[in-house]
Amino acid sequence: MKRVVYSEFGHPADVVSVLDVTRGPLDPGQVRIDVMRSPINPSDLLQIAGQYGVKPPLPATPGNEGIGRIVDMAEDVQGLKIDQIVMIPAGIGVWQQQIDAPALGLIPLPEADLDQLSMITINPPTAYLLLDDFVDLQAGDWIIQSAANSAVGGYVVQLAKERGIRTINIVRREDAIAPLQQLGADVVVLDGPNMEADIRAAVGDGKIRLGIDAVSGALFARMADLLSNGGTMVSYGALSGEAAQVSPQATIFRDIQVRGFWLARWFGVADQARKIDVFSNLITRIATGAITAPVEAVYGLDDIHTAMEHAAKPNRSGKILIAPNG
Repeated sequence: MKRVVYSEFGHPADVVSVLDVTRGPLDPGQVRIDVMRSPINPSDLLQIAGQYGVKPPLPATPGNEGIGRIVDMAEDVQGLKIDQIVMIPAGIGVWQQQIDAPALGLIPLPEADLDQLSMITINPPTAYLLLDDFVDLQAGDWIIQSAANSAVGGYVVQLAKERGIRTINIVRREDAIAPLQQLGADVVVLDGPNMEADIRAAVGDGKIRLGIDAVSGALFARMADLLSNGGTMVSYGALSGEAAQVSPQATIFRDIQVRGFWLARWFGVADQARKIDVFSNLITRIATGAITAPVEAVYGLDDIHTAMEHAAKPNRSGKILIAPNG
C-alpha cells in the first residue's frame, strides 16, 4: 500500500514523499480500514512545516482527519462490521491507503456523501463549539466572525441560522459575499476602511455578544471594539501570522473577555458524553445534507504534491481532499 511520509519539517510539498509499505497481521482489538477521503486542512500543512502547536515524532504520516471502510477485523472485535464506514480518530496519520486502528472508540458513520463525511472531525465541531461553549447565545443575538468564507465560517453560518442567531461575516473578496448569503448569512462585509461603519449600520441597536476570529493581528482589535459591553472574543487561528491585538479600552472599560480555542485540547479534556453529544448532532446534520462545505478538488496520493500546493493557494472556493483509494 501507499503512504505519505515526511522525515523533516519544511515546506510541505518539498518534504513529503509517497512510499510503498506492507502491512503485517492485525493485533488483537484492531480493525483494518481502507481510507476513502481525507481533507487537507491548514493545520496539516502547518504541522508538516513544524509550525503547529504539536510536533509529531519523525518520520510521520500527515493527515489529521478522514473516513474509511473496514476491510478486516481481529477475531475479538465486536460491535463493528466489514464494509462499515467509520470516522478515523484525529491525529492518526490519514494520508495512506490503509490504517490499522484500535476498534475501541471508532465512530460508525451512515452511508452518505463521502466528501462531506470526510470533513466531520475538525471544522464542524470547531464551529459547533465556538457557538456553544463561550456565550449563552439566544435566538436574535448577533455574532461576528472573520475568515467567514472558510470551511469553519460556513459551518458557523449554517449552524447559527438553525438556532436563529444572526451573523456578521467579514471577508476580503467581493466574490465571497454571494456564497455566504446563500448559506444564510445575515450580514457580509468587506474588510476595509468602511467595515466598522457598515457593521454598525446593519446591526443598529442590536448587541454583538460574541466575536470569532481566525485572522488575528489588528483585525482582532477592530472586531473587539465592535462587541457590546461584556462581550467575548474567541481566537481560534492566526492566518495573518501576527499576534492578536486588543485595546485597553475594550478590556478595561468595556469588560471584553478574550478566550482561545484549540480543538486538539478540547479532545483531550472533554468527557465522553460531551463528545458523543457533539458528534451525534453533527453526523445527523452532515449525513442529511443540512450542513455542507464546498469541495474544490479531489486528488489521489500520487498527486499529493499538487494537492498540497492547491490547498495552500489563497482564494480557493472549497476544500481540497485526498482519495487514497480512488
